[in-house]
Amino acid sequence: MVEFHIQTDGEIPASTQLFSQICFAIASRQFAPGYRLPSTRQLAMQTGLHRNTISKVYERLATAGFVEAHMGSGIYVRALGQENTQPANATPVPIQEAIEQSLDGFLQQGYSLSQVRDLFLRAMDERLRASTQLLVTVPRHDLGAGEIIVQELQSALSLPVQLVFLEDLAETLVQRSAATLVTVRYFTSQAENLLKELQQADRSASRAFRIIAIDIYNYQRELALIRSLPAGARVGLVSLSSGTLGVAEVMVHSVRGEDLYVMTAQSQDAPRLRALIKQSQTIICDRASCTPVKAAIAKMADDLIRVPQVVCCDSYIDPHSIDILKRELGLETVEI
Repeated sequence: MVEFHIQTDGEIPASTQLFSQICFAIASRQFAPGYRLPSTRQLAMQTGLHRNTISKVYERLATAGFVEAHMGSGIYVRALGQENTQPANATPVPIQEAIEQSLDGFLQQGYSLSQVRDLFLRAMDERLRASTQLLVTVPRHDLGAGEIIVQELQSALSLPVQLVFLEDLAETLVQRSAATLVTVRYFTSQAENLLKELQQADRSASRAFRIIAIDIYNYQRELALIRSLPAGARVGLVSLSSGTLGVAEVMVHSVRGEDLYVMTAQSQDAPRLRALIKQSQTIICDRASCTPVKAAIAKMADDLIRVPQVVCCDSYIDPHSIDILKRELGLETVEI
């Protein structure tokens, strides 16, 4: 079970700390799709927060599209279309057996084999159409997250990838008949709502759109480093993404409270980056920011009393999400 750390005497509200930590646990797949969240009673015992506060956090998570309530059962991480909600250690069903089971299920529901074949071929055709254009979408305010995703996908897939802001997505999709939309789980609900509005506005159009939610890297190595730093240490956090910096700052605060002096900077903000380098003993940055950070340090070397330690994160996208995308786009074959 993920351990949540809440600092009740800091500047960041306790509810914000808990919300950010649960979002991070879901987005980094520590809470996998279908996972049942702890009850408000359990979480109150672990965090010391009032159950009403936890209930409000759960309501906020549901509104954001992260979780869904099952009446009489609990709160579960919402599964998206392409996700498998079986436990990671579950024995996979052989594909032939899975097909037979699916066919049996359709036949029992009253469908004919001819109907199932036609529907299956139509679904396959729509997915293949969608795979011809790959769009990354994020809110305009978090341009950096989109740039990181585009860089990593182009490197991993060797395909052209286009960045489209969520605010411009409807206008972009109206001009297309098919596309695969890739976004971080944080923004999936917004993308889904835009697609629904587009489909309702023009039901006659033949469009094939797919949304693939990518999971982020879990940053366990970096969090372990944060926990090991001595009290009073000066830590710099650098990323292309303003959203990532916001969540990272909350996570560090939740783990260490006011015990560390934390500074943040986007790698393209040269003045702020220079100030961070001068004051930090340890700098943690995403892979996209690693080269700019090291270049800035080299340029400032003569003015630094002590060169800070730079820790570059392995990636932004979890490798499991890359594997899903490869299969979705027909770039990876699996032995049957």
